[in-house]
Amino acid sequence: MPSAPAPRIWVPYTAEELGYPEARFPQRLGPVAVVPTIPLDGDGKPVLPEGAETVEFFTFPYLQNDRGAALLSGLPRLRVAQTLTAGVDNVLPLLPSGVTLCNARGVHDASTAELALALALASLRGLPRFVRDQDRGVWDQTFHTSLADRTVLIVGYGSIGEAIERRLLPFEVADVVRVARSARTHANGPVHAFTELPELLPSADVVVLVLPLTEESRQLVDAGFLARMKDGALLVNVARGPIVDTAALLAELGSGRISAALDVTDPEPLPAGHPLWSAPNVLISPHVGGASTAFGPRARRLVRAQLDRLERGELPANAVAGPGA
Repeated sequence: MPSAPAPRIWVPYTAEELGYPEARFPQRLGPVAVVPTIPLDGDGKPVLPEGAETVEFFTFPYLQNDRGAALLSGLPRLRVAQTLTAGVDNVLPLLPSGVTLCNARGVHDASTAELALALALASLRGLPRFVRDQDRGVWDQTFHTSLADRTVLIVGYGSIGEAIERRLLPFEVADVVRVARSARTHANGPVHAFTELPELLPSADVVVLVLPLTEESRQLVDAGFLARMKDGALLVNVARGPIVDTAALLAELGSGRISAALDVTDPEPLPAGHPLWSAPNVLISPHVGGASTAFGPRARRLVRAQLDRLERGELPANAVAGPGA
């Protein structure tokens, strides 16, 4: 008997999970292999699944960017690498020439925006202290800051930034100030450039970081940035830890002048005994911005949409690097 054709496409979901009729992938795609996870060998190194020599489109399983990136050099026919994360900073250094890299723009908007809002509200309204008081059986009524009437500065105004703004507006914030790499006009209002941050920071009550990690953004939030934040301001980071200079942030937190709510840290995972754990005025969550029930349906819709584009002979969406970007 002739052997089955080798796969052209690796995805982490079955045809049934992606909602294809009769649980079958479209035949025009050619053979599709379901790779739900990338295995490791005895030394903890990623192992190429069978059929690597023919794969042209590879969707990394979620939270396995490092494993997927390590395999790219072993895929000689690869044309498109698709992540299920918005950030691709850990894939870019290993992206082979001629391969288009696509990110998961839109997949994490709802989940990450929810967490950004939750962290801001919890910090402003003192929820960490309430939990600690509850553990001790202490009833201590104190006055806290409301999100209403605050000015919120969103640094990194992409699709997640827009999702954060949509969720902020019903809370009666005074103003939303948008910042991105370069200035532009937007239906929601003007978007300022990073270069304008020194003038914008002093008026912001809440600063939300939701920008990708690049050489330009690495340690963007340094001692100078933090010094320009107004007294009592809150820094919310749902982006990447290295965007913030940890030593500079610890100094400001220690002074009591500002507070912070961090879903990401540098280093990460944050080791036991690190001074951030015990720093005053900080709330830490363990990088769970995208890890919610909102992820699965949106990730599957993205993978299905990309496969449908391939079936129609179209270019993939969300290209951020390589020939298709």
